[in-house]
Amino acid sequence: MSIEELESVAQAMVAPGKGIIAIDESTATIKKRFDSVNVPNTEENRRAYREMLLTAPKLGEHISGAILYDETIRQATKAGVPFTKIMMDAGILPGIKVDIGAKPLAGFPGELVTEGLDGLRERLAEYAKLGAKFAKWRAVITIGEDTPSGTCIEANSHALARYAALCQEAGIVPMVEPEVLMDGDHDIDVCYEVTEATLRSLFGALYEQNVLLEGTILKASMVVSGKDCADQADVETVAEATVRCLKSAVPATLPGIVFLSGGQSDEQATAHLNAMNQMGPHPWPLSFSYGRAMQTAALQLWAKDMQANFKAAQDMVVLRAKQNGLAALGQWKKVA
Repeated sequence: MSIEELESVAQAMVAPGKGIIAIDESTATIKKRFDSVNVPNTEENRRAYREMLLTAPKLGEHISGAILYDETIRQATKAGVPFTKIMMDAGILPGIKVDIGAKPLAGFPGELVTEGLDGLRERLAEYAKLGAKFAKWRAVITIGEDTPSGTCIEANSHALARYAALCQEAGIVPMVEPEVLMDGDHDIDVCYEVTEATLRSLFGALYEQNVLLEGTILKASMVVSGKDCADQADVETVAEATVRCLKSAVPATLPGIVFLSGGQSDEQATAHLNAMNQMGPHPWPLSFSYGRAMQTAALQLWAKDMQANFKAAQDMVVLRAKQNGLAALGQWKKVA
C-alpha cells in the first residue's frame, strides 16, 4: 500500500457521520460478555454472534470499519462467505487487533505495558493477505496515588510507535490507542494532566519512529472523572476538557480521532461525542470506535433467542450505529 493509499484508508475510517465498531474481544473477554447473558462460549456461538453484527443491513451507512480478533478475521458466515468479503461489499473496512494484551511492567508495581511486538512483522503480512486494512494496539495507563510513572508512559508510547511503523511497512493503517482508564477516584483535572502527558509522549515517539501521521488514526479516551470520584463532571465539562486536551497535544495533520467508550454507558458515550462535535469545527474529525457501547443492547436481545431475535438484534446495533453517526456530526438528539 502506497503512502497515498494509507492516507486514503485513514480518511475513509473517519468519513463524515461514520465510525468504527470494535468487535475484537479476545476469547477470554467475550466469555465474560457471554457469561453475563448465559450464552456458552463456543467457537460457533462466537462466529454466529459476529455474523449477526457484521451482516446487519445498512450497517455500512454509519460504520466505516470493524476491528476484528484473530479468530474472527478467519471466519465466515454460515453460508461460507468470509467475513472480510461481507464487510468490503458493505463498504466496511476490516481491521485487526494485533497486541497480545497488557502485562505487568517489571519494576513498577500496579503498572502495565502492552506486549506483542515479537513476530509482529510476520503477523501483519498475514493479516494484510487476509484483507486487513487497518490494525489496533491498545496501551493501558492507570491513574493511582503514584501512577502513572513517566517510565510507564514512555514504555507504552515506544511500543505503540514501533507497532505503528511496522503497520505502515506492511501497508496497514495503524490505530494507536493509549487508554487512560476511568478506574479510580481522581477528578477530571487529574485525568486531563495524565491524558495530555500520555498524548505528548505518544506523538513524540511516533515522530522518532518516522511514522506517517497522515496515515495514522488515534483512538483516544475522553477526559472524564474517575468512576469513583464523588464529583462527576457533566457532559459539557467532559467535552470541553477533552477537546482542549487534544488541541494541546495532537498534531493537526492527523486524519482523525475516534473515541473509545471506556466503560461509559451507551448514552454517555454518545452524548459526550455529540457535545464535542457541537463545539467544532476542530482540526480533525472526531468520531467513535465503540465496543460495549455499540453491542450491549444487541447482545442482550440476541442472547434471549439467537434465531428469533436475530433481526431485532441487528436492528438494535444499526440504531446504535446511527445514533453515534449523528453524534459524530453533532446532530444527535436525546430521546426523552
